Amino acid sequence: MLDQDVLERTLQRALQHGGDFAEVFAEDRRTTSAVLDDAKVEEMVSGRDRGAGIRVVRGDTTGFAHTADLSENGLRSAAEAAASAAHGSAGTTNTVSLAPVEAARPHDVVVLPETVDKRRKVELLARADAAARAEGNSITSVTASYADSRRRILVANSDGLLTGDDQVRTRFMVQCVATGDTGMQTGFEAPGRTVGFELFDQFKPEDIAREAARRATVLLDAVPAPSGRIPVVLKRGAGGVLFHEACGHGLEADLVKKDASVFAGRVGQQVASPLVTLVDDGTYAREWGTYAIDDEGAPARRNLLIENGVLTDYMWDLVRARKEGRASSGNGRRETYQHLPMVRMTNTFLLQGESDPDDIIRDVDYGIYCVQLGGGQVNTATGDFVFGVTEAYLIEHGKITAPIRAAQLIGNGPEVLSMIDAVGNDFDTWAGTCGKSGQGVPVSSGQPTMRIREMTVGGTAA
Repeated sequence: MLDQDVLERTLQRALQHGGDFAEVFAEDRRTTSAVLDDAKVEEMVSGRDRGAGIRVVRGDTTGFAHTADLSENGLRSAAEAAASAAHGSAGTTNTVSLAPVEAARPHDVVVLPETVDKRRKVELLARADAAARAEGNSITSVTASYADSRRRILVANSDGLLTGDDQVRTRFMVQCVATGDTGMQTGFEAPGRTVGFELFDQFKPEDIAREAARRATVLLDAVPAPSGRIPVVLKRGAGGVLFHEACGHGLEADLVKKDASVFAGRVGQQVASPLVTLVDDGTYAREWGTYAIDDEGAPARRNLLIENGVLTDYMWDLVRARKEGRASSGNGRRETYQHLPMVRMTNTFLLQGESDPDDIIRDVDYGIYCVQLGGGQVNTATGDFVFGVTEAYLIEHGKITAPIRAAQLIGNGPEVLSMIDAVGNDFDTWAGTCGKSGQGVPVSSGQPTMRIREMTVGGTAA
């Protein structure tokens, strides 16, 4: 996107007032999305956004400016603005020599979505709509959406780093509404991967639609959820979002350093059941949060956070890692070139255990079996959280029985981690967008089937 000599001059300009560190982050993003609502194409949008963000760090002060003008003049103006904001003193001369580094790609993209005719993308939506409606007359509304993006980034900094990445993501979502005696119920399914159009070799639109329709129709026969402290079994993949929120954010170094994390100062301590080993891995398979480099140019890594229940490390971005005299863990991420990077998760998951998933359920006399969780809230300083449940069932005498509705999981992250008493030998993931400080980035999380010995369930059953 930018010539090396232009980048070097821009970085030198950024350091003109005595900054300790300067960085140029350039981005070229293309996106396409389409929405079909009740058999009609309601939206088909394509867009492109290009620009650069320039950061200057001096001590504890950061200056930042961004521009959509990628000419040398545009970059120079942004660099001068960032340098001034960093409150340095004039007259410093800095020479920056960049050494290009080629990032190892985690996998190859087979079919770039931008090469696929838009009519083929709309056909996928129509196929999903037909498949969902074929599941029964109770399906009264279907919304299907398609999205792809290609994000090419370049990172250059005053340490001499010059590197880049080409990130392609594709996602498909179906939401169904079923209507019956209990009113309207909703089900959804939304797989996404860091791949091209080959996503649909793995996930057929018809299968995605049928799963969304099944979830909606099952809830028509659901009974009110129980309430109280009872065992909770999380199906593989289902609890990923819970652990992402309840403990993942608390392991991000920026929150730790602000004393806004319940895990601050606990490295080396037992913070979870010995059955729990938690990793964050930006290189993992083709998951939603996978990339070659983070948005500060650090290679994606597999980071061990909790090992056999013991907290081993936090996730780090470049600036906070430099202050600690250590390397970044590859977790510096930003939504676009218009944002500063911060510590963020990638693909965060609990490793498999040794228990058979059926045995985990069989050992529960009375509890609930969660198949899919919805949104939630968490206080990272205390670890307290509340999550909605979108699909769950009663467990009675070791068997999965009636579906339940209107359930919430209420708890505390460290307490829940300590209550895990069985971890399955299966595994699955969940893909989503993680929000933090007004920025959203693609992430995934996952876990095997697992049992929490006792947890507060909020329900409406008498």
